Amino acid sequence: MKKYRIEKDSLGKVKVPSDRYYGAQTQRAIENFRVSDFKFPFEFIKALSLIKWCAAEVNSELKLLDKKISSAIIKAAREIYEGKLKDEFPLDIFQTGSGTSTNMNINEVIANRANEILGYEKGKKYPVHPNDHVNMGQSSNDTVPSAMQIASRILLNELIEELKKLRDAFRKKEREFKKVIKTGRTHLQDAVPMTLGQEFSGYRSQIESNIRRIKSTFKSLENLPLGGTAIGTGVNSHPEFGKRICKKISEKTGIKFKEARNKFEYIATRDCMVELMGVLNTLAVSLMKISNDLRLLSSGPMTGFDEIRLPELQPGSSIMPGKINPVIPEMMIQVCAFVNGACVAVSIGGQNAPLELNMMMPLITFLTINSIRILKNAINLFTEKCIKGIKANEEICRKYAEMSFALITPLAKKIGYDRASKIVLKAYKEKRSIRDVLIEEGILSKEEIEQFLDPFKMT
Repeated sequence: MKKYRIEKDSLGKVKVPSDRYYGAQTQRAIENFRVSDFKFPFEFIKALSLIKWCAAEVNSELKLLDKKISSAIIKAAREIYEGKLKDEFPLDIFQTGSGTSTNMNINEVIANRANEILGYEKGKKYPVHPNDHVNMGQSSNDTVPSAMQIASRILLNELIEELKKLRDAFRKKEREFKKVIKTGRTHLQDAVPMTLGQEFSGYRSQIESNIRRIKSTFKSLENLPLGGTAIGTGVNSHPEFGKRICKKISEKTGIKFKEARNKFEYIATRDCMVELMGVLNTLAVSLMKISNDLRLLSSGPMTGFDEIRLPELQPGSSIMPGKINPVIPEMMIQVCAFVNGACVAVSIGGQNAPLELNMMMPLITFLTINSIRILKNAINLFTEKCIKGIKANEEICRKYAEMSFALITPLAKKIGYDRASKIVLKAYKEKRSIRDVLIEEGILSKEEIEQFLDPFKMT
């Protein structure tokens, strides 16, 4: 039979499972917010525990917190930071918009664990109190936005590493395919020739541009409103708290976090997260374009483009034997669609910031951190299981380039656009090549035709 302890808060008595480190406020939130299976990503909980760890150090140094109590808080917070006590954070992401329930959740877990470390019982709030000691100098209003920024900024380093690997894989293919001539396509219609390497250079450049865009968000994300407490005034916090805690967080993460110059902005708005999601949305758009291109270029193989071959990873049909699908690009497209939708939701979340506080912080946190994580994971698979194994079908590429009516484009400078158009129309109607029609019309010698219609010269 499950055992319980009785705790008290400002609203009265609450029955809490006796084996849990969380307390009354967490239990109330469990009962109030039974909406979904979505929880705060652990990266966020880890960042929040880092804030509590550093806050205890700062408050001890400022002689506001007893050394014995601060040491116990630090030890408990570090345990969470190192991945322990994960089951103590059960709250639904759909909760109070400030994230107060989750801030109190971690305050209670740290306080009860700290009291246990000091030899006291869970649930007594003595000698370590969740509000008076663990939450000293803080408010949910400054810790929750700071934690989402810290977690996102750390994860972005990992995302960039995967993007660099993808960029390098595209660069390798760019070099490998630099002499593979093919037809270009605009509006999905034949266009002038290019090399497959040039096509892949565009993909490489897209990834480079996205890395630059992501890095451009760092400055905003590294400004933390810690020390601003409820609305930015810093009430109940030591004047040096914000500067000191940001320095400690920087030392522990290796990232240059700093005290926000205007805490009112960073508490009242989540503009920095909207900016970040806009950049992630751009990355998703780029990856979806590339993935769809790869699907087209590898389509067929008998009745499609068949210009490239993707790695064959698994059977593609439960009914059609031998069918192989572009499963990795299709996975990537779905991930990108998720991020596109998340961007819209975060934008709506950013708008819901009446007066001094944004009230959609849990949803913004959930969508942003999960977007970074799934992009990172998907890009790793995209690089390793798709891009690195792409092969060019050089024969088909060359065949299509030679067949394309767009080959006449350079000749238009010599004979005029209208005359060149008539030649193309005749070749199309009679199902003949541009070369054959030019020879028949006696417009150019064979030598001149070879000179003007050389696909490589057009690239």
